[in-house]
Amino acid sequence: MKLAGILNQPLSAAIAGLGHTDTLVIADAGLPIPPETERIDLALTRGLPSFLDVLRAVVGEMRVEEAIVAEELERTNPALVQAIRTLLGDVPVQAVPHAVFKELTRSARAVVRTGECTRYANVILRAGAIF
Repeated sequence: MKLAGILNQPLSAAIAGLGHTDTLVIADAGLPIPPETERIDLALTRGLPSFLDVLRAVVGEMRVEEAIVAEELERTNPALVQAIRTLLGDVPVQAVPHAVFKELTRSARAVVRTGECTRYANVILRAGAIF
């Protein structure tokens, strides 16, 4: 049994299997997940686990070279965008229209569904190289 870090087996395996430039999506409870994309469903109840709690755990185990959010999140919830930027440190955060964001999820290795019920609380994380 793992002693620390992410204990959820599908999420831990998804992170371990990422290669350079692969993407992983952390999503709110309402983001549509394309049928061809792996769904890692962590949602338990409304708000649990939260988007930021899951992002914090993932960032602790994944080298991220870029992040993508929806422009709509920047307009409607700048505090959440700032929290994402704080968690990611120097990682560049790009904003795209939500329709483009949803299309980008099709090529993700997996979408991690949280219990978050805040509109547009989603981020695409692009894996960086560890060397």
